[in-house]
Amino acid sequence: MQDNATEVTAAGIARLAGVGRAAVSNWRRRHADFPKPVGGTETSPSFALAEVEAWLRHQGKLAEVPLRERVWQQLAGHPEGPVTALTHAGCVLLLIHDRPTVWLEVSAGSDERLSAMLSGALEQVIAPRLGAVNPVNSHVNSPVNNPVNNPVNSAPSVNTKPAVHTPSGPELLPSAPLLRGVAELAAGMGARQTFEFLIGRHLDANPRQYTLTPTELARLMADLAGPADSVLDPACGTGALLRAVTARPDQELYAQDSAPDLAALTVLRLALHTRATVRGAASDTLRADAYPELRAEAVLCHPPFNERNWGHDELAYDPRWEYGFPARNESELAWVQHALARLRDGGTAVLLMPPASASRRSGRRIRADLLRRGALRAVVALPVGAAPPYNIPLHLWVLRRPGKAPAQPEVLLADVGQFATEGRGGPDWRAVRDAVLEAWGAFDRSGTLDERPGLARSVPVIELLDDDVDLAPARHLPPPAAADGAEALTAVRERLGETLRLTADLTPPPAEAAQAARWPLTTVGELARGGALLLRTGGNGGHARVPVLTDHDVLAGTAPSGTLPESDEEAVLTEPGDVVLPVLGGGAVARVIDDATGGAALGRNLVLLRPDPAALDPWFLAGFLRGTANNRQASSYASTATRLDVRRLQLPRLPLDEQRRYGARFRALDEFERALRHAGRLGEQLVRGMYDGLTDGTVAPG
Repeated sequence: MQDNATEVTAAGIARLAGVGRAAVSNWRRRHADFPKPVGGTETSPSFALAEVEAWLRHQGKLAEVPLRERVWQQLAGHPEGPVTALTHAGCVLLLIHDRPTVWLEVSAGSDERLSAMLSGALEQVIAPRLGAVNPVNSHVNSPVNNPVNNPVNSAPSVNTKPAVHTPSGPELLPSAPLLRGVAELAAGMGARQTFEFLIGRHLDANPRQYTLTPTELARLMADLAGPADSVLDPACGTGALLRAVTARPDQELYAQDSAPDLAALTVLRLALHTRATVRGAASDTLRADAYPELRAEAVLCHPPFNERNWGHDELAYDPRWEYGFPARNESELAWVQHALARLRDGGTAVLLMPPASASRRSGRRIRADLLRRGALRAVVALPVGAAPPYNIPLHLWVLRRPGKAPAQPEVLLADVGQFATEGRGGPDWRAVRDAVLEAWGAFDRSGTLDERPGLARSVPVIELLDDDVDLAPARHLPPPAAADGAEALTAVRERLGETLRLTADLTPPPAEAAQAARWPLTTVGELARGGALLLRTGGNGGHARVPVLTDHDVLAGTAPSGTLPESDEEAVLTEPGDVVLPVLGGGAVARVIDDATGGAALGRNLVLLRPDPAALDPWFLAGFLRGTANNRQASSYASTATRLDVRRLQLPRLPLDEQRRYGARFRALDEFERALRHAGRLGEQLVRGMYDGLTDGTVAPG
């Protein structure tokens, strides 16, 4: 069977042919034999991939397409959808990884023969590697499993099913061309790397469909839980937490998620990632627990936040609510108790929690019982930007299943919010990791921790058992002893003085009077038509893992801080020497890209000019484009905004040597401007520190 059911968009055709999207539009208008749309919408049609390739080959326009791109186009345009295609690809990659000779045998011959034989071959791999959902578990040693203590025992629901089922021959037939390409790609990249590439592209292309756990946060959570022979993630998502666990062949990894596609992809990902025993289930964990007999050594969980439809009405008498029945708006406390119920005595659970769970009045009784019985061992406030939603400082809760040992009288509270960074690149993960693991390690060994002002302390449980049972770390930590005290403020003041002296050195010399120059002028549009520069505009898509230079970054002079979801639109990547201008806002700003910023994707509302070094000096170009009168004559005005028509911007026709003289002066002005910005930031830091020091008593008024 041919892959004529696979569809491709106009942007995909442009990638196949190595041209821009405008060229594809021209082909559609000029060539009557161009393939007709088979799907999509009127504004974004899709075409049969096989027909497009045949037409391009006949026209001599088919570029040498990398195998990775061809396989991705087949997967993205699969008639059953990309998730089904990914699942089939993952099953075949697992077969190639475990039994490569079997794949060579079944892949010989036609697509019909491949699909007919492949189903049986996959069963021989999937059954032993992934096994049954509810195996006999040896960790049944917790009082929770004792029928005397728990007369009502939760049982696996009939809705619980394995995350991965062996696809039949008819199900595999539409995927046959894709699977051959996947196998060819795996021959060069390896099975694991191939699946990571494909799933990574899929996640980047659909950022709003999935809530991802950042890799560094997953590593931190796994390290807090410590080494474990059996690990459960009851809301596994894309599998980041279980992949962060130190993999050993004797380990048991358990995954469950209510989204069948996520459960399947996670289990296949884990099976390719490790030789550990992997079990996966696709069902609602709270309503249909797939592992009611499991007593794991560790539980890692990034649960869904603020869910009201979590099963409050059906689960009122569930035995998992040992610490109290969660309110309808406290779904996170239901996940906490589920994690504790699936731990063996002494086992550790680490959950990512919204900060409201630490202080909401509706959960205070459950929080109080978790403290009294020694189940809650630590609450760590993360910096803003650690995980989605990125605008709030999420918490980590570290819990331990109480055994026969007496409850610990203290709990660790830590706040590493000071390690947040500007922009969207996330916090300083190395500093976060070192601070959290050091504090937790010291507390876990001794049950107490000497006070670390502004960072961490162990708090007697009795101090927290008031009417609110508020566990927000910031409310119980003393201010930093000297972080913003006299010594630190002195250092800031010295840095400010050095910067001001540098600013004085960079101050432009007195202006010399001169007669108004009468240069011959040209425009950016004319230079672009003549080949002296390349003009590109920023878009709405690209590769989500590439930092994006936004219009705010250009205006503020900061590092690239944006992100864009992957789309069919090819990203415009900056290079050193490019000149970037924002087109909205009416400000006269132009930024020359340096080595540190090169490689970032161009964001929306930005225009990039790439001058030919033999014809134009970039600093000369940027300097003249910043002229106020120049911007005014090239701007148009809407009802609420000003838009810059970059092609109408003017600059003089000067020899290259003269351009460089102006460029050197413009570059000096840019350095002066950056020094002023830095001095302003230091001044704000000094003022804020003085206010804080005077109000908390670390700085004397004298």
